[in-house]
Amino acid sequence: MLRTLNGLVPHFSGGEISGDIVVKGVNVIEAGPQVLSNHVGFVAQNPEAQTILETVEPEIAFALENAAVPRVEMHKRVQDVLDYLDLIPLRSRPIISLSGGERQRVAIACALALQPDILVLDEPTSQLDPQAAAELLKMLQDLNRDLGLTIVLAEHRLERTLPFVDSLAYFEDGRLVSHDSVRRALVHIPQVPPLIELARNLKWEPAPLTISEAAEYLPEKRGWDIMEPATAEIDSSDETILQVEGLRYSYNQKVLALDGIDFQLHKGEILAVMGANGSGKSTLLRCIIGLLQPLSGDVLLKGRSVLGQETVDLTRRIAYLPQYPDDLLFAETVRQELEITLDNHEIYAPDRVDTTLQKLSLAPFADYYPRDLSTGQRQRTALGAITVAQPDILLLDEPTRGQDGLIKSQLLKIWQRWKSEGMGLIIVSHDVELVAQLADRVMILADGKIEAVGSAESVLSDSSLFAPQIARLFPGSGWLTVEDALNGLAKVQTAAI
Repeated sequence: MLRTLNGLVPHFSGGEISGDIVVKGVNVIEAGPQVLSNHVGFVAQNPEAQTILETVEPEIAFALENAAVPRVEMHKRVQDVLDYLDLIPLRSRPIISLSGGERQRVAIACALALQPDILVLDEPTSQLDPQAAAELLKMLQDLNRDLGLTIVLAEHRLERTLPFVDSLAYFEDGRLVSHDSVRRALVHIPQVPPLIELARNLKWEPAPLTISEAAEYLPEKRGWDIMEPATAEIDSSDETILQVEGLRYSYNQKVLALDGIDFQLHKGEILAVMGANGSGKSTLLRCIIGLLQPLSGDVLLKGRSVLGQETVDLTRRIAYLPQYPDDLLFAETVRQELEITLDNHEIYAPDRVDTTLQKLSLAPFADYYPRDLSTGQRQRTALGAITVAQPDILLLDEPTRGQDGLIKSQLLKIWQRWKSEGMGLIIVSHDVELVAQLADRVMILADGKIEAVGSAESVLSDSSLFAPQIARLFPGSGWLTVEDALNGLAKVQTAAI
């Protein structure tokens, strides 16, 4: 739907289309992207995919050069967007050196330089930490207010987005189910943020969209220290399957991306790694799987060092899903992606392919070309390809990026089942609500160092940046999920009686 607004669908994608799409009086089907680019700025789900040049300022100017904007006007527009989006300190920086949030701002700057009437963004916060996401959404709100810019964005993480938007459109199976004010449209959405889910259970009307609105429904302000944490700390006597000792890594020999990382992963444990963009999370996973060789330290798999081993040999025991699933996809069909993994490891288990496809809701797409699928479907295809060999450890880098609430809940059940079967999982994620439901322990990185590590309850409850909605609403309670809150409130009511 987003891509119809600037004519990429159908002019670039192909396919069949009927009906009318009119933007600023222009018929999109007749005019195409070459005309609509003057009216609609588009920021794709992966801003890296839109990058053409190496540094920030020439990248912003590139679209203006193609549009034959006069040089004086071009310089003015570039300077204006650099200034407005606070990009002047980055104007000469290589784009490859930027964080996810900075790349997102550069992509928006490229779109704004053409002075569009509408700005369209596909999952703009999916790769951002909570603070960077809030800053981006506030910036979009300012653009809407200050410049009169109409903004259309697709998002799955509604807990971040709802306080900033005027209306909400909900799609299901290619149909527009509802387009209304936020609260009225939410009635039609089955998978809602924890705050809305709690409000539904407690019959709070109107449903609160922010923590401050929800706090008004609480009878009094108090410390909610009346519930034992739902999960105890992992016992150190449990079997350790992965041990990281003193890991240090640098990309440029000047700044350490990892600086003395020490931790253990136990059999049947889920460890979440969180931190701001650029804190070293993805670098840590790449060192564990052997894609990067650390400056010092060691990685031990069941007591044996993996340093120096070929990554292809490690992937039988340690599976790694990178942040960009396209890096793993090269076969002609989804089914072949999984079959190739088994062939590479000389495993004969044909039933595993169908079972894995079914578990990941990919059976209907078994014969599709993987790169024709959506981002979420490609993510699950890559997940199937790396886990069909049944490894001991699974490393996941932002695995719910681009996934809707239903698919996320399905993945959560799959990962919990794998955990119960003894697999150890390390999940890098900015999705605090997922981590609250899934993780046994949480480790927070900052500037390449471990800032905090412990049970999910203790770490998330104490974090100003990574606390989930329920923990923010009930500080000091140890509650992280809606289930925790409902159980805890029931105990409060029982105690009062």
